Amino acid sequence: MGAELIDSNLCGANFEEADLSGANLKRANLVESKLRKTILTKAILTDANLVLAVISETIFADIDLSEVKGLRRLRSNGPSIVDHQTLMQSKNLPEKFLRDCGLPDQFIEYLPSLLNSLEPLQFYSCFISHSAKDEEFAQRLYADLQAKGIRCWYAPENLKIGDEISPTLDKAIRVHEKLLLIFSENSISSAWVRKEANEAMATEEETGKKNVLFPIRLDDSIMDTTEQWCSDVKRERHIGDFRNWKDHDVYQKSFAPLLRDLGKV
Repeated sequence: MGAELIDSNLCGANFEEADLSGANLKRANLVESKLRKTILTKAILTDANLVLAVISETIFADIDLSEVKGLRRLRSNGPSIVDHQTLMQSKNLPEKFLRDCGLPDQFIEYLPSLLNSLEPLQFYSCFISHSAKDEEFAQRLYADLQAKGIRCWYAPENLKIGDEISPTLDKAIRVHEKLLLIFSENSISSAWVRKEANEAMATEEETGKKNVLFPIRLDDSIMDTTEQWCSDVKRERHIGDFRNWKDHDVYQKSFAPLLRDLGKV
């Protein structure tokens, strides 16, 4: 976890050669800041202001720059590094920014069409959280998502022998983009499920990312419970309905919108 610098006034700050990997700089004022050789891997820069910030050999890796302010008004003293994950997440970056980073004009010219051609193939990766008693459904969902090209992870299949469960699960959830939470009478009272749901919604609020949490239900337990955290999920989320998942046609009808919503459109 990086530094928490949300809403910070960092105007003119010197971050030369600093490692800001994972830092949360949402809405930070970075006007005229010095970012030479600064590492910004996985940093959160939603609505951050970089007007007149100085870059050179700056590392923009696995970072979404689509909502950063001032990319057209940076001061570049030399090329910087922008990786493919940043380009794919950020999409239509200003040409001036790409030139400031040292990308060749021919690459910049073809980049939009390249990204558009890849778009239909892109899906979010996801972590499936479920009760052990719902293993049959989880295995089917996992297999069907994998068959559609969606990278997913769930505990029984992916835990290595000897792994400590909690740290391993925590890491798995962090590195995946979506959390598929399976609600049933078997999981509704689980403290672990409650923790995951709350953390996923907190992540959405902190990072500005939408729909990290994808709840789906196998019965009516989440609709009937009076638990406050469940009320938050019901109020703020559409819950996928897989109550009759053993019926092939009904399952496919529920699976189709889930697959659609996991697509990066």
